[in-house]
Amino acid sequence: MSKVHVTCTINQENAEFLCEPDQTLLEALRDVVGLMGVKEGCATGDCGACSVILDGRLTCSCLVFAPEADGTSIETVEGMGGPDGLHPLQHTFLEGAALQCGICTPGFLIAGKALLDRNPDPTEEEVRYAIAGNLCRCTGYDKIIRSILDAADEMRETSSALSS
Repeated sequence: MSKVHVTCTINQENAEFLCEPDQTLLEALRDVVGLMGVKEGCATGDCGACSVILDGRLTCSCLVFAPEADGTSIETVEGMGGPDGLHPLQHTFLEGAALQCGICTPGFLIAGKALLDRNPDPTEEEVRYAIAGNLCRCTGYDKIIRSILDAADEMRETSSALSS
């Protein structure tokens, strides 16, 4: 089989890689691009550990063939922080002890980011719905939900302060 050339944007940077036609986006991101924050949990789209934001939509990267990513924009957990420090979600997850072993954490962070990108003031019910595709075997979900709500508050306060 000949490899497929994929050109896309990953974490706001232009990227190119070669992949097998039947290789998943999860495999390409980890094994070819070297982004280890995308985790393989189930390989069936049931756990959310491999979640990425693909063209603005929360997506299980284990369910997408890598060649389908040609021309798209992909966001992974590695792109969340910046030169100024952690993303507010990363900060509140640390402060709120919303993580344990770390396998599910990138998926929850990406799911939370996808929610806050489209809804900066979610209710608890909306947070629960947004993370429903992510499974954790170590923590209770309460700390994760609280951390997402706290990040939303922090981001709104920062936005208000900047606009004043």
